[in-house]
Amino acid sequence: MSTPDAAAPGPKITIYSTAICPYCVAAKNFLKSKGQSWEEVRIDLDPAEREKMMARTRRTSVPQIFVGETHVGGYDDMMALHRAGKLEPLLAGNPA
Repeated sequence: MSTPDAAAPGPKITIYSTAICPYCVAAKNFLKSKGQSWEEVRIDLDPAEREKMMARTRRTSVPQIFVGETHVGGYDDMMALHRAGKLEPLLAGNPA
């Protein structure tokens, strides 16, 4: 039986991003303010990752944010989820 990792209380967060993306920076700053960490996948450095992101999300814009296997969407989508009170339970591993 494994015990939960104290450093990662909720599901893994993945952010698909590029170097020159102000919404990517805004998303990361917001998540940092929530005490979250994430794995960043730079699609501008790896075309194969861009293809993977597009197949997974059916979108071409960044950021594309996943909490666990749940596709949150972009920055505006994440903020809408937050305003609706549905982001925090997702981050805690309790999707609505």
